Amino acid sequence: MSAVTPPRTAPEPGTAPARPDDAVRRTPAARRSRRAEAAFGFGMIGLAGAAILLFTIGPILASFGLSFFAWDVITPPRFVGLDNYAAIGSDQRVVHSFGVTAVLAFSIVALQVAIGLFLALLVDQRRRASTKAIFRTVFYLPLLASTAAVSIFMTYMFNERFGVVNYYLTLLGGSGVPWLTSDAGAVVTIVFVAVWQSVGFTFVLFVAALAGLPRDVMEAAEIDGAGPVRSLLRIKLPLISPTVFFACVIGLINAMQLFDQAFIMTKGGPGTATTTITMVIYQTAFQNLQFGYGSAISMVLFAALIALTGLQFTLSRRLVFYS
Repeated sequence: MSAVTPPRTAPEPGTAPARPDDAVRRTPAARRSRRAEAAFGFGMIGLAGAAILLFTIGPILASFGLSFFAWDVITPPRFVGLDNYAAIGSDQRVVHSFGVTAVLAFSIVALQVAIGLFLALLVDQRRRASTKAIFRTVFYLPLLASTAAVSIFMTYMFNERFGVVNYYLTLLGGSGVPWLTSDAGAVVTIVFVAVWQSVGFTFVLFVAALAGLPRDVMEAAEIDGAGPVRSLLRIKLPLISPTVFFACVIGLINAMQLFDQAFIMTKGGPGTATTTITMVIYQTAFQNLQFGYGSAISMVLFAALIALTGLQFTLSRRLVFYS
Protein backbone atom coordinates (compact mmCIF):
# COMPACT_ATOMS: atom_id res chain seq x y z
CA MET A 1 0.00 0.00 0.00
CA SER A 2 1.60 3.25 -1.12
CA ALA A 3 1.99 6.24 1.20
CA VAL A 4 -0.27 9.18 0.53
CA THR A 5 1.55 12.52 0.15
CA PRO A 6 -0.35 15.33 1.85
CA PRO A 7 -1.26 18.17 -0.49
CA ARG A 8 0.89 21.30 -0.32
CA THR A 9 -1.01 24.34 0.79
CA ALA A 10 -0.16 27.71 -0.66
CA PRO A 11 0.89 30.43 1.78
CA GLU A 12 -1.69 32.94 2.75
CA PRO A 13 -1.67 36.21 0.79
CA GLY A 14 0.68 38.80 2.27
CA THR A 15 2.84 36.27 4.14
CA ALA A 16 6.33 35.16 3.12
CA PRO A 17 6.86 31.44 2.48
CA ALA A 18 8.35 29.60 5.43
CA ARG A 19 11.99 28.58 5.08
CA PRO A 20 13.22 25.18 6.26
CA ASP A 21 15.46 26.69 8.92
CA ASP A 22 12.81 28.94 10.45
CA ALA A 23 11.68 26.23 12.84
CA VAL A 24 15.27 25.63 13.94
CA ARG A 25 15.84 29.32 14.54
CA ARG A 26 12.78 29.52 16.75
CA THR A 27 13.91 26.75 19.08
CA PRO A 28 14.91 27.77 22.63
CA ALA A 29 18.45 26.45 22.11
CA ALA A 30 18.91 28.55 18.98
CA ARG A 31 17.59 31.65 20.72
CA ARG A 32 19.94 31.10 23.67
CA SER A 33 22.86 30.65 21.27
CA ARG A 34 22.06 33.88 19.48
CA ARG A 35 21.69 35.75 22.77
CA ALA A 36 25.05 34.36 23.94
CA GLU A 37 26.73 35.48 20.70
CA ALA A 38 25.20 38.94 21.00
CA ALA A 39 26.26 39.21 24.64
CA PHE A 40 29.81 38.18 23.73
CA GLY A 41 29.95 40.74 20.92
CA PHE A 42 28.66 43.56 23.10
CA GLY A 43 31.09 42.50 25.83
CA MET A 44 34.04 42.80 23.45
CA ILE A 45 32.80 46.18 22.25
CA GLY A 46 32.43 47.27 25.87
CA LEU A 47 35.99 46.21 26.72
CA ALA A 48 37.39 48.05 23.71
CA GLY A 49 35.35 51.14 24.57
CA ALA A 50 36.51 51.01 28.18
CA ALA A 51 40.15 50.75 27.07
CA ILE A 52 39.77 53.72 24.73
CA LEU A 53 38.03 55.73 27.45
CA LEU A 54 40.62 54.84 30.08
CA PHE A 55 43.83 55.11 28.06
CA THR A 56 42.97 57.64 25.33
CA ILE A 57 39.97 59.87 25.99
CA GLY A 58 40.55 60.03 29.74
CA PRO A 59 44.17 61.27 29.54
CA ILE A 60 43.22 63.80 26.85
CA LEU A 61 40.46 65.26 29.01
CA ALA A 62 42.71 65.23 32.08
CA SER A 63 45.51 66.98 30.18
CA PHE A 64 43.05 69.55 28.84
CA GLY A 65 41.78 70.32 32.33
CA LEU A 66 45.30 70.46 33.77
CA SER A 67 46.38 72.96 31.09
CA PHE A 68 44.43 75.67 32.93
CA PHE A 69 46.41 75.17 36.13
CA ALA A 70 49.95 75.68 37.38
CA TRP A 71 51.08 72.52 39.14
CA ASP A 72 54.50 71.25 40.17
CA VAL A 73 53.31 68.13 42.08
CA ILE A 74 54.72 69.56 45.33
CA THR A 75 52.19 72.35 45.84
CA PRO A 76 48.44 72.18 45.17
CA PRO A 77 47.28 73.08 41.63
CA ARG A 78 46.64 76.79 41.08
CA PHE A 79 44.14 77.98 38.49
CA VAL A 80 45.77 80.33 35.96
CA GLY A 81 43.19 80.32 33.17
CA LEU A 82 44.68 80.85 29.70
CA ASP A 83 48.08 82.00 30.95
CA ASN A 84 49.74 78.74 29.93
CA TYR A 85 48.45 79.07 26.38
CA ALA A 86 49.44 82.74 26.22
CA ALA A 87 52.99 81.84 27.25
CA ILE A 88 53.39 79.39 24.36
CA GLY A 89 53.41 82.11 21.71
CA SER A 90 56.33 83.92 23.32
CA ASP A 91 58.30 80.76 24.16
CA GLN A 92 60.91 80.52 21.41
CA ARG A 93 61.84 77.02 22.50
CA VAL A 94 58.32 75.77 21.78
CA VAL A 95 58.04 77.66 18.49
CA HIS A 96 61.42 76.35 17.31
CA SER A 97 60.56 72.78 18.29
CA PHE A 98 57.35 72.95 16.27
CA GLY A 99 59.41 73.99 13.24
CA VAL A 100 61.89 71.15 13.79
CA THR A 101 59.04 68.68 14.20
CA ALA A 102 57.39 69.87 10.98
CA VAL A 103 60.62 69.47 8.98
CA LEU A 104 61.28 66.00 10.37
CA ALA A 105 57.67 64.85 10.00
CA PHE A 106 57.15 65.95 6.40
CA SER A 107 60.54 64.54 5.37
CA ILE A 108 59.80 61.21 7.01
CA VAL A 109 56.32 60.90 5.50
CA ALA A 110 57.48 61.86 1.99
CA LEU A 111 60.30 59.30 2.07
CA GLN A 112 58.12 56.62 3.66
CA VAL A 113 55.49 56.89 0.95
CA ALA A 114 57.97 57.20 -1.94
CA ILE A 115 60.28 54.36 -0.84
CA GLY A 116 57.40 52.14 0.27
CA LEU A 117 55.67 52.56 -3.10
CA PHE A 118 58.92 51.97 -5.01
CA LEU A 119 59.66 48.74 -3.11
CA ALA A 120 56.06 47.57 -3.49
CA LEU A 121 56.21 48.11 -7.26
CA LEU A 122 59.43 46.09 -7.46
CA VAL A 123 57.98 43.23 -5.40
CA ASP A 124 54.74 43.30 -7.39
CA GLN A 125 56.74 42.44 -10.52
CA ARG A 126 57.83 39.14 -9.02
CA ARG A 127 55.77 36.21 -10.20
CA ARG A 128 56.42 33.67 -7.46
CA ALA A 129 54.34 34.02 -4.32
CA SER A 130 57.17 32.67 -2.15
CA THR A 131 59.49 35.42 -3.37
CA LYS A 132 56.92 38.07 -2.52
CA ALA A 133 56.44 36.57 0.94
CA ILE A 134 60.19 36.68 1.61
CA PHE A 135 60.44 40.35 0.61
CA ARG A 136 57.38 41.26 2.68
CA THR A 137 58.93 39.62 5.73
CA VAL A 138 62.36 41.20 5.25
CA PHE A 139 61.05 44.73 4.78
CA TYR A 140 58.54 44.45 7.63
CA LEU A 141 60.95 43.03 10.23
CA PRO A 142 62.50 46.41 11.29
CA LEU A 143 59.04 47.59 12.33
CA LEU A 144 58.87 44.80 14.91
CA ALA A 145 62.11 45.84 16.61
CA SER A 146 62.12 48.11 19.64
CA THR A 147 62.55 51.75 18.67
CA ALA A 148 64.84 52.33 21.63
CA ALA A 149 67.04 49.35 20.72
CA VAL A 150 67.24 50.44 17.08
CA SER A 151 68.13 53.99 18.12
CA ILE A 152 70.95 52.79 20.41
CA PHE A 153 72.31 50.53 17.68
CA MET A 154 72.18 53.32 15.09
CA THR A 155 73.94 55.69 17.50
CA TYR A 156 76.98 53.40 17.42
CA MET A 157 76.65 52.89 13.67
CA PHE A 158 76.79 56.64 12.96
CA ASN A 159 79.32 57.60 15.63
CA GLU A 160 81.81 60.04 14.15
CA ARG A 161 84.92 58.45 15.67
CA PHE A 162 84.35 54.69 15.76
CA GLY A 163 81.09 54.19 13.84
CA VAL A 164 80.83 51.55 11.12
CA VAL A 165 79.50 54.03 8.55
CA ASN A 166 82.47 56.39 8.82
CA TYR A 167 84.86 53.43 8.92
CA TYR A 168 83.76 52.26 5.48
CA LEU A 169 83.70 55.83 4.18
CA THR A 170 87.37 56.19 5.08
CA LEU A 171 88.14 52.86 3.41
CA LEU A 172 86.60 54.22 0.22
CA GLY A 173 88.80 57.30 0.39
CA GLY A 174 86.34 59.67 2.01
CA SER A 175 86.44 61.44 5.32
CA GLY A 176 84.41 60.95 8.45
CA VAL A 177 81.05 62.72 8.54
CA PRO A 178 79.77 64.29 11.79
CA TRP A 179 76.44 62.48 11.54
CA LEU A 180 75.26 63.21 15.07
CA THR A 181 77.33 66.29 15.95
CA SER A 182 76.29 68.67 13.16
CA ASP A 183 72.87 70.20 12.61
CA ALA A 184 72.30 68.86 9.10
CA GLY A 185 73.91 65.50 9.86
CA ALA A 186 71.75 64.93 12.93
CA VAL A 187 68.53 65.77 11.05
CA VAL A 188 69.46 63.51 8.13
CA THR A 189 70.42 60.64 10.45
CA ILE A 190 67.21 60.79 12.47
CA VAL A 191 65.12 60.92 9.30
CA PHE A 192 67.02 57.96 7.89
CA VAL A 193 66.57 55.86 11.04
CA ALA A 194 62.87 56.69 11.33
CA VAL A 195 62.22 55.89 7.67
CA TRP A 196 64.29 52.69 7.73
CA GLN A 197 62.32 51.33 10.68
CA SER A 198 58.82 52.33 9.59
CA VAL A 199 58.90 52.02 5.79
CA GLY A 200 57.79 48.40 6.11
CA PHE A 201 54.32 49.58 7.16
CA THR A 202 53.70 51.61 4.00
CA PHE A 203 55.38 48.90 1.93
CA VAL A 204 52.91 46.24 3.13
CA LEU A 205 49.98 48.61 2.52
CA PHE A 206 51.06 49.27 -1.07
CA VAL A 207 51.77 45.59 -1.78
CA ALA A 208 48.22 44.74 -0.71
CA ALA A 209 46.79 47.63 -2.74
CA LEU A 210 48.68 46.66 -5.90
CA ALA A 211 47.63 43.03 -5.51
CA GLY A 212 44.00 44.14 -5.41
CA LEU A 213 44.08 46.07 -8.69
CA PRO A 214 41.49 44.78 -11.20
CA ARG A 215 43.21 42.52 -13.71
CA ASP A 216 40.90 43.47 -16.59
CA VAL A 217 41.90 47.14 -16.28
CA MET A 218 45.62 46.34 -16.21
CA GLU A 219 45.29 43.94 -19.15
CA ALA A 220 43.35 46.53 -21.15
CA ALA A 221 46.07 49.12 -20.46
CA GLU A 222 48.74 46.67 -21.59
CA ILE A 223 46.84 45.91 -24.79
CA ASP A 224 46.46 49.64 -25.49
CA GLY A 225 50.24 49.99 -25.28
CA ALA A 226 50.55 51.86 -22.00
CA GLY A 227 54.16 51.74 -20.79
CA PRO A 228 55.24 51.21 -17.19
CA VAL A 229 55.46 54.93 -16.35
CA ARG A 230 52.15 55.84 -17.98
CA SER A 231 50.48 52.83 -16.43
CA LEU A 232 51.76 53.88 -13.01
CA LEU A 233 50.74 57.54 -13.28
CA ARG A 234 47.41 57.13 -15.07
CA ILE A 235 46.09 53.83 -13.72
CA LYS A 236 47.86 52.41 -10.68
CA LEU A 237 48.28 55.59 -8.64
CA PRO A 238 44.65 56.75 -9.09
CA LEU A 239 43.38 53.28 -8.18
CA ILE A 240 45.53 53.00 -5.03
CA SER A 241 45.11 56.67 -4.06
CA PRO A 242 42.94 55.75 -1.03
CA THR A 243 45.83 53.64 0.28
CA VAL A 244 48.30 56.48 -0.37
CA PHE A 245 46.01 58.84 1.50
CA PHE A 246 45.73 56.45 4.47
CA ALA A 247 49.51 56.03 4.59
CA CYS A 248 50.02 59.81 4.57
CA VAL A 249 47.50 60.42 7.36
CA ILE A 250 48.82 57.69 9.66
CA GLY A 251 52.44 58.49 8.83
CA LEU A 252 52.07 62.20 9.59
CA ILE A 253 50.30 61.57 12.90
CA ASN A 254 53.10 59.22 13.99
CA ALA A 255 55.92 61.43 12.69
CA MET A 256 54.60 64.52 14.46
CA GLN A 257 54.99 62.60 17.73
CA LEU A 258 58.61 61.61 17.05
CA PHE A 259 60.49 61.20 20.32
CA ASP A 260 62.59 58.05 20.78
CA GLN A 261 65.09 58.55 17.96
CA ALA A 262 65.84 62.19 18.75
CA PHE A 263 65.94 61.67 22.52
CA ILE A 264 68.25 58.63 22.42
CA MET A 265 70.51 59.50 19.50
CA THR A 266 71.08 63.25 19.91
CA LYS A 267 69.29 64.35 23.12
CA GLY A 268 67.75 67.06 20.93
CA GLY A 269 71.15 68.36 19.82
CA PRO A 270 73.46 69.56 18.66
CA GLY A 271 72.03 72.60 20.35
CA THR A 272 68.32 72.41 19.58
CA ALA A 273 68.64 71.17 15.98
CA THR A 274 66.65 67.99 16.64
CA THR A 275 64.55 69.04 19.63
CA THR A 276 61.02 67.92 18.76
CA ILE A 277 57.84 69.19 20.36
CA THR A 278 57.36 65.91 22.25
CA MET A 279 60.81 66.35 23.79
CA VAL A 280 59.84 69.84 24.91
CA ILE A 281 56.67 68.45 26.49
CA TYR A 282 58.71 65.78 28.30
CA GLN A 283 61.30 68.29 29.53
CA THR A 284 58.66 70.80 30.63
CA ALA A 285 56.43 68.36 32.48
CA PHE A 286 58.74 65.67 33.85
CA GLN A 287 62.06 67.48 34.23
CA ASN A 288 60.95 71.02 35.11
CA LEU A 289 57.76 69.81 36.89
CA GLN A 290 55.59 72.33 35.00
CA PHE A 291 52.74 69.92 34.37
CA GLY A 292 50.17 72.59 33.59
CA TYR A 293 52.36 74.28 30.99
CA GLY A 294 53.38 70.91 29.54
CA SER A 295 49.72 69.95 29.23
CA ALA A 296 48.99 73.19 27.41
CA ILE A 297 51.77 72.45 24.89
CA SER A 298 50.42 68.93 24.38
CA MET A 299 46.95 70.37 23.72
CA VAL A 300 48.40 72.67 21.08
CA LEU A 301 50.08 69.66 19.47
CA PHE A 302 46.78 67.77 19.62
CA ALA A 303 45.01 70.68 17.91
CA ALA A 304 47.75 70.84 15.26
CA LEU A 305 47.32 67.13 14.51
CA ILE A 306 43.56 67.57 14.14
CA ALA A 307 44.08 70.57 11.83
CA LEU A 308 46.62 68.73 9.66
CA THR A 309 44.39 65.67 9.44
CA GLY A 310 41.43 67.86 8.49
CA LEU A 311 43.55 69.55 5.81
CA GLN A 312 44.51 66.16 4.40
CA PHE A 313 40.87 65.09 4.25
CA THR A 314 39.98 68.33 2.48
CA LEU A 315 42.70 67.84 -0.13
CA SER A 316 41.70 64.20 -0.56
CA ARG A 317 38.39 65.26 -2.13
CA ARG A 318 40.29 66.22 -5.28
CA LEU A 319 43.26 63.86 -5.14
CA VAL A 320 41.73 60.58 -3.92
CA PHE A 321 39.53 58.48 -6.21
CA TYR A 322 37.26 55.86 -4.70
CA SER A 323 36.03 53.11 -7.01
